[in-house]
Parts: sequence; structure tokens; C-alpha cells
Amino acid sequence: MKLHHRRQFLQLAVGAAALPAIACVGFVITTSTKAQEFPSKDITLMMPYAAGGPGDTLTRIIGQGMGKALGRQILVENVAGAGGTIGTGMVATAVIFSSALPAMFGTFVKHRFQNTYEAILAAPVDVDELVTAEMLWIAIRSSVYGCVPLIVTFFWGLEPAPGMLLVPLFAFVTALGFAGFGITTAAVVAKIDQFNYVTALFVTPLFLVAGTFFPISGLPEFFQVIAQANPLHQLVELVRGGAFGFEWVDLARFAFLVAFAIVAWRIAIDRLRARLIQ
Repeated sequence: MKLHHRRQFLQLAVGAAALPAIACVGFVITTSTKAQEFPSKDITLMMPYAAGGPGDTLTRIIGQGMGKALGRQILVENVAGAGGTIGTGMVATAVIFSSALPAMFGTFVKHRFQNTYEAILAAPVDVDELVTAEMLWIAIRSSVYGCVPLIVTFFWGLEPAPGMLLVPLFAFVTALGFAGFGITTAAVVAKIDQFNYVTALFVTPLFLVAGTFFPISGLPEFFQVIAQANPLHQLVELVRGGAFGFEWVDLARFAFLVAFAIVAWRIAIDRLRARLIQ
């Protein structure tokens, strides 16, 4: 009796395992005639940059090979703007990820686990100098990292502009502010796990109202107003100004970032001093 049940079970198992294969075979058979008809007309490839750039040239070379293989003409249509917008927006993404997060985790580990700050303060160094040095080092690294997406975008058709020479400065000042934010956070939280809440509640929402990948003009008016107080949004607009042309309002944007960096610097010094004294 048990042997009979085992045979039934094996038969059901084999049948269940064979169902996906049978379905795939049926799908191939039913779609084989349709596949032979593809493509039924010429194919258009959308290129998000102006004609003549390296990305445009590479796309046209690939298109020629595809056209010969498919037996159809491959048309390349240049729609400039989208790629440059995303590339310049990625600068802000690189800056915040290379400044706020290293400042949070680095400060916490150095203070709570390695006791690095206690050893440094045993020398003739005060908390002001310690925080300033940390923020400067993080900001310098972040300004370099922030330029990488912009350089990569050059190879895909973004035209270099003189205003782009100011991008490292914009990234440096913004990174100073976020480095101060990270140091303040590390001095305030009780456990390293609490960084997850900071990232989810403060860092991630910044991208939603920064215009990094899509314009904030499509958001409700309330969020458009909030975006004006977002340092990440100001950096995005300044980087795009360097790539596509500055406006007078960009002076106010840069002043806002400078104020943000100064305020974050002072708060970071006060909070870390209070933590080290404890």
C-alpha cells in the first residue's frame, strides 16, 4: 500500500516538474511564426545626445550591424537633453553618498569602537580642529567623486562647458554641509543601527525633491517650495547651470550652500564636543 502511494507521489511530482517545460515548448511553437515576421518595419533608436558625439557614433555603428543582421534599416534619432540632465544629476547623488554616509559611520566607529578621537585629543588638538579636519577631508574626497559622473557623461555626448570648472567647488561646499550633518548624526544616535532610520527618513527623501532625475516642476506646489530648502536641489541646479548656462539666481543658490555648510560645521562641533565630554 505504501509502495502504491509512493508511485502516485512520484508520478505527480514528475508531472508537475514537466509542466514548465511543456508550457515553454507550447510558447515557442505558437510564437515561432510571429518571430519570423519581426521586425516588420524599420527600427528607430533614440539617442539622448546631440549628433556627432562618441555615444552617437557608437550607437550608429551598432545600428549598422543590427540592420544587416535583421534585414531592416536602423534609424538613429538624436533627442538631446535627457542624458545630460541625468548625468549632471548624478553628481549630486555621488556627493551625498560620499559625504553624509562616510561621516556618519566613520565618526561613529572612530569614537565608539576605536577610540581614535580620544587619542587625538590627548595631543594639543581641540574639538574644533578635529571636526574641521574631518569635514575638510571628507569634502575633498567627495568633490573628486562628484566629478566622476560628469566626466563619464562627456563620453556619451555632453559637451564640455567653461562653467563646469566650478563643479568641484560646488561639490566641495555641499559635501562640507553633509559631512557636518553626518558627524552630528553620529554624535547624537545611541546605536549604529539607528543610521537606518536617518537614511530612510532624511537622506533618501532628499532625492525625491531634488530634481536629480526628474524636474520638480512636476511635483505638487508644496513639494516645490520644500525643494528650495534642500541643499541637494541647489547643487543639482548649480551643476546644470555649469553645463547649460548660469543664471543670476545661482548666486543665491551658492550662498545658500555656504550657509548650510557653516551651520552644519558649528552644530557638528557642538554635538561632538558634548559626546566626547560624556
